[in-house]
Formats: sequence, structure tokens, C-alpha cells
Amino acid sequence: MKKLLIVFTLSISVVFKAAADEGMWLPLLLGQQVYNDMVKKGLKLTKEQLYSVNKASLKDAIVIFGGGCTGELVSPQGLIFTNHHCGYSVIAGASTMEHNYLRDGFYAKNNGEEIPGGNLSVQFLVRIDDVTKEVEDSLKGLSGAERASRQSSVLASINKRLSDPDKNIETRISPLFKGNQFLAFVYQRYTDVRLVGAPPEAVGKFGGDTDNWEWPRHTGDYSIFRVYGTKDGQPSKYSASNVPLKPKWYLPVSMKGVKEGDFTMIWGYPGGTNRYESSLGVKLSTDINNPTLVKLRDMRLKYMFEQMKTDPAIKLQLASDYAGIANYWKFFDGETKQLLKYDVYGQKKKQEQEFLKWAANKPEYKDIFKDLETAYNDWRPYAAHRMFINEGILGSPLLAFAASLQQVENTMVKPGVSSDAIRKVIDAANASRKNFLESENKASDQNIIGTVLQMYYNEVPKDQQPQALFPAIRNEYGSLDNANTYKKYAEAIFKNTMILDDAKWNDFVKNPDANTLQQDMAYNLVNTILRNWQGKYLPLYQQFVTRNNEWGRLYLKGVREMNPKKVMYPDATFTMRVSYGKVASYNPRDAVHYDYVTTSKGILEKYVPGDYEFDLPAKEIELLKAKDYGQYKDARTNNLVVGFITTNDITGGNSGSPVINGNGELLGLAFDGNYEALSHKMAFDKDLNRTICVDIRYVLWCIDKLGGAPQIVKELTLRK
Repeated sequence: MKKLLIVFTLSISVVFKAAADEGMWLPLLLGQQVYNDMVKKGLKLTKEQLYSVNKASLKDAIVIFGGGCTGELVSPQGLIFTNHHCGYSVIAGASTMEHNYLRDGFYAKNNGEEIPGGNLSVQFLVRIDDVTKEVEDSLKGLSGAERASRQSSVLASINKRLSDPDKNIETRISPLFKGNQFLAFVYQRYTDVRLVGAPPEAVGKFGGDTDNWEWPRHTGDYSIFRVYGTKDGQPSKYSASNVPLKPKWYLPVSMKGVKEGDFTMIWGYPGGTNRYESSLGVKLSTDINNPTLVKLRDMRLKYMFEQMKTDPAIKLQLASDYAGIANYWKFFDGETKQLLKYDVYGQKKKQEQEFLKWAANKPEYKDIFKDLETAYNDWRPYAAHRMFINEGILGSPLLAFAASLQQVENTMVKPGVSSDAIRKVIDAANASRKNFLESENKASDQNIIGTVLQMYYNEVPKDQQPQALFPAIRNEYGSLDNANTYKKYAEAIFKNTMILDDAKWNDFVKNPDANTLQQDMAYNLVNTILRNWQGKYLPLYQQFVTRNNEWGRLYLKGVREMNPKKVMYPDATFTMRVSYGKVASYNPRDAVHYDYVTTSKGILEKYVPGDYEFDLPAKEIELLKAKDYGQYKDARTNNLVVGFITTNDITGGNSGSPVINGNGELLGLAFDGNYEALSHKMAFDKDLNRTICVDIRYVLWCIDKLGGAPQIVKELTLRK
């Protein structure tokens, strides 16, 4: 297996010329040009200190946290910092009404008080192998669906070969540059991860949805965990005999703060960008996909919030799901506005015209945009339907669980299936139901189902809807133009479904019967809608994805040929990346200037007693009014700095990522982007893009002064 070298260059057209701070770079593929630019801007570390396979390096301090965030090791005893919203589900899951850690915060006084994280895990990157030649040799002469199928099989085979379950070694190949390069990322997963500390939600989520994706920001978005292993440092399931992991590398903490123009690196696992999307893809997003998603999530949030504000227990029950839905509701609303405002569609069209001029006499490339336009024209009429399935029908927790029972039905009606096979899927469904019931809020979900069905009827083309469904609803419950019809239908579902009735469900579990399942009102509804979608329209979507992927692969292949000496970075694929930039203020619009830091003064200005989003713990108000900042006071502002902004290029998945100075010291935690640049998944804005970070000194102040947990601070290496 060929190991990747640090020096690596790829080509890119001039239309993709990167701004100084644009780029989510693979640490081992920085290339001399990019590394030199980092040094010029303030980096003091060598390449080998950044990334090395054979020696400890900074990359060993960065972990995948859970399923979609980043964390960093900050002590020789396996202590991990990440965002509060990344640890949110664990904090909420550990909370009860008697010990409400989500509301009140939590700090373990010693290792024995640390709370097991359940299914939480962290993954360390071990190495990266270049498997491009092996994959491409297997795909020669193939295209379209045949290529996609063969590629999936080849990648699965290599992943299996490079993995070692006995050592918790997992390999995932990431196709980069839309399938023009294939890198195998080898990880080691640790599954004993424990909650060490978290601020009260009023601190960790201060500003709520109002401030989400906005600057100025005053959110203490952090939580603290610890990773454990065996005495010889190997992964192990939770055990009282496990010990804190001694990491290969951990980050010292800078107490010096930031000033405008300071160099910053952000390391982590950005989840996904599509910077090389076509103009047609941008238009589909702004015309159909994003507005439909926002509309459906807005409806779901409305009904959830109505219940959450009435009862602290319901708030605790729905908090994690609500936060996840709300986060990207606002993101996609902002993305649409920014894509339209800056005419990203028009920018893409110009880039494509330049490519077409170059490709005019090249048979491999000259027709790819004609093929792409045909693919989009064929799919566009069904795009809204897909969003209604994913964000509407399956946005109901009850219907989402009912949909999972399709596997049960499929098994029961399969000819010759054994009773053992049926028992296996029934037992799995029974266990899944228990988890579903713990998080199910009937009042909000019933409203969601009633409303989404009316929206589905009104907005999905009639010829795409299941033929018999809505006539049956009309005959039983009333006019399809009347909201009360859908309300009555939803009430009947919740009253009659066996999913919500223990006695009926237990009877079904004891005596599984396909007819009983098929006649259940909740299952019958979702099954009718999904079978219609799966049989007629899902294949069309799969064909569209295959055609679009083939276009993307050929387009970037052509772009590389256009300008073979240009350097490019790959789209984010939830693989380790580093971005670099600087601390910088900005001017979002005429006569408006935003400073690069926020302070405790802003916290007190935003404070609203008893407010859902802007309340504060009494102790914090007391400390801040007394200006009791301790060693965490910022010398320049003579205040407690809460947050700062940088020009770094990040996206979802970078939540919890460390913001690091040129000496490799921790300055803060990245947790958000700014509203003015929410087009960043498709287009980076070199003027307005900012990453919002919580200052590490505010984090330590909250731990020490507010939380009364100085033992955690003492565990860190502080650089003053």
C-alpha cells in the first residue's frame, strides 16, 4: 500500500482561484506552497509537528466526537473539549427532573463522578493510505450506474481489508474531488467516553435560536469529556478498571487571548461542502429543496416549542431533537438568501461557460452539460416530493418509527421465512419502540401529522400522490380543503395505533401477524405513502444522483486538465482538515461594523430574566456585575472576552474544533458561522465569511469561577 507524501499538488481552473483564507486542506497534503503561506501568516510548527504517521503530531490531538462533531485532547489524562451542542444529547440523557444537568450544569469532582456516555465514542485518525490506483484499475471502462455499483463493491472490499475489529480499527475510503481520488482513512475507535463537565444550558445555549448563526455572539458553547482505555492504552468497552487515556499529543492552552490579525488554524472534521456544484444544482436548492425543507421544519418546530414551553419535563424530553431540527432550519433559510443575494447561480454559469469553451473540441467533455441539463429536467418535477418524504412524513417521530416496521412486514410476508427470522425482527422492533416512546411527545407529534398531511396534499403534485389515500380520508373525515379533517384523522391515528397502546402492541409481539400490522392506522398511512414513493419515484432519484455524480467526476477531471499547475482543496467529506486564517472584524452592510470580540458586557446587555433564550444563572450575573474575572481577564478590553471571530473556512462537523495559534496553543472552540456567509457549502465569501468561536478564557472562567471546578483547570497546561 502506497503511503501518501506530504508534498502533493492538484490542478484547478482559474475560475476556482482560492482566496487567502479559503480551503479545507488535508493536513498531510498541504504542499509546500500552502505550508509556506501558513508560515508567512504566523505558523511556527513544522510539517512533521502538524502531521506524522511515525511520530506524535498535532493530528493525534484531534478526534471525531460522536457521529458528527470534532473534539480535542487538552490534558495528559485524556480530557476532551468540544461544544455544548455536541455533548447535548449525552447531557440531556444523563439528566432527570431531580438531577437536571442540562438546566443546572454539571462538573465531576473526581474521576469516580464522571458519567458514562452510553453509546458515545471518539475516533483517532491513525493514518491515510492512497488507494486511488487500485480503485481506478477496477473501474476502467465503466461509467454511470455500472461504475457506481462496481465502485461501491471495491471500496467495501478495501475497507474490510484495512480494518481490524479486534483492535477497534475501522477504515472508511473517502472519494475526493467527486471521485477522481480515493483515500483510505484508518481510525481507532474508543467507546468508553465519560461526561466530565458542562455549563448550565442558559450559558451553553445562551441566545438560543435567535442568536444562532449570528454575530455578535455570547454563547458558552463547550462541554468536557474524558476518554478511557485499558491500562496499556487500548480501546475497551466501559469498565470500572479502565483508566484515562494518555494521548500521544494534547493541546496546551493560551491565556494571552487574541488581537486583530492574529494567525489561526482550525482542525477538525468538516462534514460536507459542494463548492463545485453546478449552476443547475444551485437553482434546484434555491427554488425547491431549501424552501421546502425550511417550511416543513418551521412547522415541526412550532408544534414542539408549544409543548416545551408549558412543562420543564417536556422541554427536557424534546430538547435534543428540537436543537438539531432548529440548527439547520435557520441554516438553509440563510443559505438560500445568500445564494440569491450574491447571484451564485450566475457566477457558476460564467465558470461553466469558460469550461465549455475549453471543452468544445474534446469529446470526453463537450456534452457533459447537455447531459446534466437533461438529468435535472427529468428530476426537477419530483424534487419537492422527496423533501416532503424526508422532512415532512418522516419528520413525525411516530411515522418515522412506523416506517421502520416495513422490515417487519417484509420479513413476515417473505415465502418460506423461518419463525426465528420473524422473532429476530420483532424483538428488534420491540427494543426500538421502547426508545421511541421515551422521546415521543404525543401532543406535538399529533399536530405535526395532521398539518404535514394537509401540506402534502396541497403541495405535492396530485398525480404523484397515492391514488386511494386522500379519497379515503375525505370519505371518512371530511373535506380535504378543511384543516379540521386532517386534525380528526391524526386524532384517530393516535387513538387507535397499536404502537402507542401497550396491550395491543404486546399482543402483536406475542403473535406476529402481517395483517394486523398492515391494518394499523399509523403503519398503513406511512406504508401507503412510502410504497408509492419507493416504487415510483425513489428509482428516479437514484438515477438522477448517478447521472449527477458522473457529471461531477468528468467536470473536475476536465478542470484539472485545463490548468494542471493550479492547487486545489477537495470538498469536505467528514475527513480531517485544517483551515487557516486570521482574527478579523468585518462590515456586514453599510454603516455597520462588527468588532472581532464580544465581552461579558454584552451578556448583561442581552440578559432577560426568565426568558427562554436569554436568561442567566444568578451566580453569573453576580460575578459579572462584580467584575470578578480572575486570571481570565483580557488585558486589552479590561473585561472578560466571551467570543471572537476569524476568517477560517469551516462547515458543519467542525463544531467543537480547536482554534489554534501559530504555536499550536488552544485559543478557543469553533461553534458557528455567520449569517452573512451561509452560502459557504456552495460558495465561499472571502469578504464576509467568519467563524464564530468561544474564547477559551471564558470557558475556563465558567469552569472555575462559575462552576466551582478549579481541579479541571489545574489539569490543563496554561501558557501565559
